[in-house]
Amino acid sequence: MRAAFLYPKLAVSGIRKNRRTYLPYILTCAGMVMIYYIISFLTVSEPVSVIRGGQQMQLILFFGCGVMVAFSAIFLFYTNSFLIRRRKTEFGLYNILGMDKRNISRILLWETVFVFVIAMTVGLFCGVLFSKLAELAMIKMLGGTAGFSFTVEATSVIHALVYFAIIFVLILINALRQIHVSSPIELMKSENAGEKPPRANYVLAILGAILLGFAYYLALTLDDPLAAIVIFFFAVLLVIAATYLLFISGSVALCKLLQKNKGYYYKTNHFISVSQMAYRMKRSGAGLASICILSTMVLVTISSTVCLYIGGENAYTTRYPKDIALYFSGEDFSEKYKEMIDDTLDEYGLTEKDTISYKYLSVTGIYSGDKVIIDPVLAETYGTATIRNFTFIPISDYNRMENKSEALAEGEALVNFPDNSFKADTMAFGDLCTLKIRKTDDFNDKLFTNALMGVPSTLMLVTDEFFHEVNVYQQEIYGDNASDVQSVYGFDLDCDKETEEQIGSTLISSIIAFKNENPDYPKVRVECREADRAEFFSVYAGLFFLGILLGSVFIAAAALIMYYKQMSEGVEDKSRYEILQKVGMTEKEIKKNINSQVLTVFFAPLAVAGVHMIFAFGIINQLLRLFGLVNTPLLAIVTLACFLVFGLVYTAVYIVTSKSYFRIVVSRK
Repeated sequence: MRAAFLYPKLAVSGIRKNRRTYLPYILTCAGMVMIYYIISFLTVSEPVSVIRGGQQMQLILFFGCGVMVAFSAIFLFYTNSFLIRRRKTEFGLYNILGMDKRNISRILLWETVFVFVIAMTVGLFCGVLFSKLAELAMIKMLGGTAGFSFTVEATSVIHALVYFAIIFVLILINALRQIHVSSPIELMKSENAGEKPPRANYVLAILGAILLGFAYYLALTLDDPLAAIVIFFFAVLLVIAATYLLFISGSVALCKLLQKNKGYYYKTNHFISVSQMAYRMKRSGAGLASICILSTMVLVTISSTVCLYIGGENAYTTRYPKDIALYFSGEDFSEKYKEMIDDTLDEYGLTEKDTISYKYLSVTGIYSGDKVIIDPVLAETYGTATIRNFTFIPISDYNRMENKSEALAEGEALVNFPDNSFKADTMAFGDLCTLKIRKTDDFNDKLFTNALMGVPSTLMLVTDEFFHEVNVYQQEIYGDNASDVQSVYGFDLDCDKETEEQIGSTLISSIIAFKNENPDYPKVRVECREADRAEFFSVYAGLFFLGILLGSVFIAAAALIMYYKQMSEGVEDKSRYEILQKVGMTEKEIKKNINSQVLTVFFAPLAVAGVHMIFAFGIINQLLRLFGLVNTPLLAIVTLACFLVFGLVYTAVYIVTSKSYFRIVVSRK
């Protein structure tokens, strides 16, 4: 009977004696369980789903659940290796005292069970506790209202238990593998077995530099938002591989160069730190690379999502330039629709303000030098990432609407290139003709309605004659897939948001009923700015909410890696510093040496992450264009602010971990 309780007691004793390493690990596990439950809870929350825009936000959070599970598996698997390495000496002692590998496996099994139970209990409790707060915050972002009923989502609890149970089983299997492949002597010496100074592998260092340079080149030269989707993930893989190669191989080469610099190396505070860095740089390099990648993930995730949320109003105004807008097929606006608008406004005692009306034609093509290729199989031939949208507007409509007198010669076009991607002065539009290009940014924002928001897009003011010519030409090329001439009729209202939404709803209902009775009338679509607000902002709010949660997880992960790295290296260095103290090195000199080493090691990832962000800025800017955000100065300000705030958090973690390292290595009398 007593033997049945032996292994659980040993497991509890092992966790308690190693609480300085187990407690952060358990808290991190609990934190990840909590975040996962909150995200999973929100994806099925009924109060969120019933408000306008809630389902779109839940779809975004659903993908966040997958990201959270994948990251938790990778990170917990990685950090558990620190714990096992600290415990190997203890397991080696058990082995020497008569326990076989099967007995040790039982101890590990019970430890894993206890950690799992504690982490799941604390994590789910905190997740349930804060889930309502998260739900209220999300509904507030969408402009909705919610009651204060409290629910526990059983499905989310079950999913959390299943997914994290699988993760812990994999972690246990890996731990058992490490124990069973090691002899008792190897286990006893594992904690004090540092790594031999590896040779500087210049091949890997050069390969890392090449990969990083190529990734930076892609980021700097990319000017196509659609292509950025594919290129971004490819560039991320290149940066991750290059970062690991450079931190592992490049750092070794740096240590060897510092050792050759006699003026730098043969100083008390440099000699010891550089020697120790070179002694275990292979392991340090991998840890530093992980910290760097996590820091970059924090900066990219938080800066981009915060920028989207802050700049959402500007993108919303661009997307919906008018309070009410009607889009219909054909070049002439039906008088019947105008009567319906007037009748609806009369009911509310309102009149139109700042009315706009123009026709446009959208044609797809591809830039190729100074030519635009018009091909019926664009996607199959060139790929969807290279397709662009060309929107033609007659100059007469523009002049009438803007009360201007712009004149265009025959074969001339006034063109706006939002992404500044076209450099030539002429444009050969298929086989139709060659246009002389007059570039301008002086287009009123009211022209950028949803019909013109294809990304990337090019807005072109042309003569009335060319407008009809290009329409005939694209119909011949594309046949049944050709675009139709569309018209826009939009106006503003001088009323509150609730009244505007009511007018939009009434107008939509009236037009739908009329169209059902008169199917021969042109197709029409009605948009109301306020009616679509929640649905529009649901994407931005969902990304912002998910970005904050994932960013917090990434910060915690980076902090935990830094902490474990300091703890493991502190144990390795303790005996060395004890010898240095015995031969006369003072505590002040040791602390100065430690600060020199830790500053060099732990601020390198932050600096490299900053460099990654500088080169990634362009590609992030292109990706945000896909969401309608073209405010580059805002992205720059937000990115800089996020880097400064993260730098403060990073510094705080450094201060805490350096103190832990100092307490370990300095023996007080």
